[in-house]
Amino acid sequence: MRIRIERSSGYVQTDSGAVVRALKSTYKRHGTLNLFAALNVGTGQVQTKITDYKKRADFQSFLDGVITDQPPEKEIHVILDNYSPHKKNDDWLARFDGRVQFHFTPTSASWLNQIEIVFSLLQRKTLNGASFKTKDELRDAIAAFIRKHNERAKPFRWRKREVKGGQLRNTVVNLCN
Repeated sequence: MRIRIERSSGYVQTDSGAVVRALKSTYKRHGTLNLFAALNVGTGQVQTKITDYKKRADFQSFLDGVITDQPPEKEIHVILDNYSPHKKNDDWLARFDGRVQFHFTPTSASWLNQIEIVFSLLQRKTLNGASFKTKDELRDAIAAFIRKHNERAKPFRWRKREVKGGQLRNTVVNLCN
């Protein structure tokens, strides 16, 4: 997940004449941060690492930390999207003799990966409408959200949701490719 902006807010007049507070469409960039996150589906706990870049070495370093926290006899299954640092990690995986396995979600099927629920919560509860003047402010806001999430973490409960025909068709097509 990449996040980055500072936005001013102000008052605008709508077509109906009402004056409302809104975010201005222009924003100032102060650089970007990259968030790597792992969800323990059994506990709901999230482990994160915020980096300045989205490099494969950063991703592998993050996973080294995740794996260090697990018992050595435990198999680890990592569900990933097709983000470029997630690919071409065969040499790194070979160090674990099959103990760590990657599983990739198809394109347009991010709903299969439960960490996306955490990203959605972070977006809605912390980032939407927020303005960050520095990368440190953004980093602190993310860390505070994760800390609060982990204090009351529990496994996510899957619920059936309505899937529109086009979404299902796209997912099936991507699974077949």
